[in-house]
Amino acid sequence: MPKILFAEDDKLVAETVVDALQLAKYEVDIVESGLEAEERLRNTTYDMAILDRGLPEKDGLVILQEYRTAGGDIPILILTGKGDIESRVEGLESGADDYLGKPFSMDELLARVRSLLRRPQALVSNQVKIGYLTINFDNSTVSKDGEPEISLLAKEAALLEFLLKNRGKYFTAIEILNKVWASESDSTEDAVRQCFVRLRKKIDIPGEESLIKSSRNLGYMLE
Repeated sequence: MPKILFAEDDKLVAETVVDALQLAKYEVDIVESGLEAEERLRNTTYDMAILDRGLPEKDGLVILQEYRTAGGDIPILILTGKGDIESRVEGLESGADDYLGKPFSMDELLARVRSLLRRPQALVSNQVKIGYLTINFDNSTVSKDGEPEISLLAKEAALLEFLLKNRGKYFTAIEILNKVWASESDSTEDAVRQCFVRLRKKIDIPGEESLIKSSRNLGYMLE
């Protein structure tokens, strides 16, 4: 199920769009401010984002520009009350994949979301090599020194991607729960720990030190 970040401070618009997206079988995280959107984009894995341009605390276009500058590559759709050509051009030149003016029809929004989620990221490599481990985020697999690929569960892949984006930094189980499991209110710290156990079994080589370091006081880190 594709996961979408939706940043919108208009509660009526937010509720209407979230209902439509969830009905269309998308998982949605909703935030109301630019700073919240920026934090989620930095620390949580999404398939795409929908950002209102006029967010409180931080403008949607500024968030977009900084996200692209930092190497962020997911499709991003900008929503705005400004529907003129100049604003649309500004949004697209800032790195938006699409730009939709308000008011809009829900059918059009859903069509654009489907289109963006189908769009291949031709210029972005989703294969990463760390020591003996090759990670392929396109098909959620890992392989060790050329051995056959091992499939990762969706949450295992999301956890590994989060650690990779924050390589060299420790996170406690509760911090990871709040960042990677953010939309799952019934999840627990034990679910995080069990995910680490499964992930280590898949990526570690017996007898060798794990790529994932753990400290009782500091938490977990990808070295």
